[in-house]
Amino acid sequence: MNIEYVDICCGLSWGDEGKGKIVSQLSKSREYDFVCRWSGGSNAGHTVYVNNKRYSTHLIPSGIFYGIRSIIGPGCVVNYDSFMKEVAYLKENGFDISLIKISPRAHVVTQDHITEDKQKYSKTLGTTGNGIGPCYRDKYLRIGKRVMDCSEMFHEFLWDEQLYGAILCEGAQGFWLDIEYGNYPYVTSSSTLPYGACSLGFSPKKIRRIYGAVKIYDTRVGYDPDFPSELMENEELRKLGEVGCEFGTTTGRQRCVNYLQMDKLIQAINHSGTTHLIISKVDIAIEVGTFKYYFHNVLHKSPTIEHMKENVVSILKKNTHIEDIVFSSNPTEI
Repeated sequence: MNIEYVDICCGLSWGDEGKGKIVSQLSKSREYDFVCRWSGGSNAGHTVYVNNKRYSTHLIPSGIFYGIRSIIGPGCVVNYDSFMKEVAYLKENGFDISLIKISPRAHVVTQDHITEDKQKYSKTLGTTGNGIGPCYRDKYLRIGKRVMDCSEMFHEFLWDEQLYGAILCEGAQGFWLDIEYGNYPYVTSSSTLPYGACSLGFSPKKIRRIYGAVKIYDTRVGYDPDFPSELMENEELRKLGEVGCEFGTTTGRQRCVNYLQMDKLIQAINHSGTTHLIISKVDIAIEVGTFKYYFHNVLHKSPTIEHMKENVVSILKKNTHIEDIVFSSNPTEI
């Protein structure tokens, strides 16, 4: 059987952009045969709503909520205990765990990786402390363990590495946490760009659409000089964070908030090849009454949300090849 087409969802800022909700919404159509993760591990955190009930996952793709085969790809890293805890959580909530599969080429996060991460990097670099960085380090030193080396542990979840039909790929983190393009070393340990999804085993020519996710304001968890501590003292930005419940899904840490930075968004769209853009949390901006964005390092203030939307669309149409832009005011759907 052949692969018909591939759609990809990726983040365009610093993570926490609502990728899980987008993948959940796309999965509702049941048009996809597989939903796949291609990078990262349990440092990701996706929150979705199914039948008005909230679910959070860290590793397993959101397709599982709609009866779609859910693949953890070869570029991912997996901690057995965390994975099985998530499997048990999904099983308890009535989802079909037989649809969950892991690439035998994925690498295994050990307890030593987690301990090292917590002791050395979680405070200095702002990592989640889940052992992701040390695991990727061992992968590239070629001394790591792969799932195939621990097949007796993962045997019922081993993927046969076959894909066919329509594929949806779910990204982790965001463009500005990419190890190449982010503010190094305050970045994640893998590539967050959508083309990494090809490691799942398909040609780039099969990519049909790339959905890019961003909020109408910027946020990030963890230390980054690009998000100076002074931002936390801005009353308006603090209000956006409070009303928007800006706390990390994985760590629970408070997210630092800034106004939407259009220049960075333009670069992320153009580098990622995003074709369809979803801008969420519009309802939060309306509730707070804040309609501001940076463009060419100048802070612009719009009198209404409609005026801000018009300006944002105009700027993006002039500076990118984006095909479609959707503004979302729904906290549970797109």
